[in-house]
Amino acid sequence: MKRFTCDELVGLITAHLDDALDPAEREGVHAHLACCQGCSRYFEQFRATIVVLGDPPPEKLPADVRDRLMSAFRERRRS
Repeated sequence: MKRFTCDELVGLITAHLDDALDPAEREGVHAHLACCQGCSRYFEQFRATIVVLGDPPPEKLPADVRDRLMSAFRERRRS
């Protein structure tokens, strides 16, 4: 099992919540959270923030920007 410092753990929070860690990393995160009250609190706050904010709707491009992009794609396809 990998042991993580608090700084390393902070960098892994998003990957952990996205279920993107390998089993050894996931186990290391769980072990660290079990014995580090500060990181455990940070993790819970991070998770609560995600629950409150949810998935934001996708941003819509302004029409003029979309038109310029589409023109650029068409030009590139022709060349």
